[in-house]
Amino acid sequence: MVTEKLKELDAARAKLASLEQSIADELITELAALPAKYGFTTTSSFLAAVRAATGGRVTRRGKGKVAKGGKGKRRSRAVITDETRAQVKKMVNDGKTGSQIAAELGISLPSVQNIKKAAGLVKKR
Repeated sequence: MVTEKLKELDAARAKLASLEQSIADELITELAALPAKYGFTTTSSFLAAVRAATGGRVTRRGKGKVAKGGKGKRRSRAVITDETRAQVKKMVNDGKTGSQIAAELGISLPSVQNIKKAAGLVKKR
């Protein structure tokens, strides 16, 4: 019984490997045909058109960080001033949450937490 299931598992793995290879082959064929499909005579002219259409930006999955607005620019570091610290203290006393304070002042939640800790506004465990 176990040996039959192992044979089935090996057959399923072989089929999966075959499917993965056929998909890879099909993808290569489709990608190679893209320049001609859109009327380009060379791959380099096609790539130049793609770069022009994307504004020269090249993005890869998992590479680099993109701001929540999707603009592709990193957020600049907030400068924490004495005024910012005073605003955080006031907002904490008004009952606002850390995330509300961070959003309203344009600083990160860890910055809010650090300010609260330095001001003694955090309860000890």
